[in-house]
Amino acid sequence: MELETLELPKTIIPLLEKTHVASAEVRRLNDTQKKGILNRLASVLVENTTQIITENQKDLSRLDISDPKYDRLKLTEIRIEDLAESIREIANLADPSGQTFMERELGNGLKIKKIAVPMGVIGVIYEARPNVTVDVTALCLRSGNAVVLRGGSDAFDTNSFLVNLIHSVLREFGVDTHCITLLPPDRELVKELLTATRYVDLIIPRGSESLIQFVRKHSLVPTIETGAGVCHTYVEATADLQKATNIVVNAKVSRPSVCNSLDTILVDEVIAETFLPMLKADFLKWNVEIFADEISHKILSNFEYPYLQKATQDDFGKEFLDYKCSIKVVSGINEALKHISKYSSRHSEAILSKNQEYCDQFIQEVDAAAVYTNASTRFTDGGQFGLGAEIGISTQKLHARGPFALEKLVTEKWIITGEGQVRW
Repeated sequence: MELETLELPKTIIPLLEKTHVASAEVRRLNDTQKKGILNRLASVLVENTTQIITENQKDLSRLDISDPKYDRLKLTEIRIEDLAESIREIANLADPSGQTFMERELGNGLKIKKIAVPMGVIGVIYEARPNVTVDVTALCLRSGNAVVLRGGSDAFDTNSFLVNLIHSVLREFGVDTHCITLLPPDRELVKELLTATRYVDLIIPRGSESLIQFVRKHSLVPTIETGAGVCHTYVEATADLQKATNIVVNAKVSRPSVCNSLDTILVDEVIAETFLPMLKADFLKWNVEIFADEISHKILSNFEYPYLQKATQDDFGKEFLDYKCSIKVVSGINEALKHISKYSSRHSEAILSKNQEYCDQFIQEVDAAAVYTNASTRFTDGGQFGLGAEIGISTQKLHARGPFALEKLVTEKWIITGEGQVRW
């Protein structure tokens, strides 16, 4: 398969103009064409697994293996197959564009209909996550949108190769390849994207808090924030402690570099001396570093936990993205809720409890995109929720909240049909 060489321009405006023009072509694709493109892309990814891993290794070689970004950046045969399967799932989901939300006829004979239509051109700014390149492309094509991708420099070789593969599939189907545009990683060009209101309809930042704040500060294009997750799990006094141990360990170590992983454990003072030592064996297997408040530090010191430090104020409200977490002992659910209210990024929060009244109170009072009772926060994911994939987890409240997936990549259009009616 002959692949193109991506250019690195000094200005991105010509690229954005071409993507804007190509977005009209994507809107015209019918359901069969969209499904065909996505299923073919899934096959092409699997067929090129070896070369994808080779390109990915170039990026990995520039990164320290201890860097939290390393795991997010790494692609394996299994992860590539999972990406392909995710694309197939997206292809099988209903196209959200074209759906009718409302239809009525007014007294004057005007027929009014409100339908879903694609956003147009979506700009996505993300860091060392090449899987986002594929997921975003699939979601945008399925919903009839063009997309401008701006991945981090850490993943540029991988992203470039993936976009080359995507373009090769688009050419097979006679679709303008400018509908999927990969921007150079030059940070100076990001501001051009954020101010290109004529060509870009929506900006979605996915990554660190600093990235999100930069976009919020500089973007003239409407934005939806995703990414940063400071996730808490509150182990309440009536919790099943064996289940709680399994849930807390899973939420922390199953994949600590992602935004739905556990950052802070809140433990009821009634069970602290019993529960905290139960974490020791599993946390030791993963060398989990604990930043403990005064009470939990004393308990864990008595059990000679080796990777233990006294927590500072900065260790709460912190997204660790690593085998690290903070622990705080609380006097009950009200103190737990107060702590979460102060430090949460409104991503995913969990309570582990047999007390249904407390579970209901937690669900009602916690202000977050996803709230759990007796389960790991690691499930906050578009694929896990049956949405195929996601662009990210929205932590704001306008338009979309939680997994930002296919169903939210549309806006509304009013269609009014008349027979000569006028208004004076």
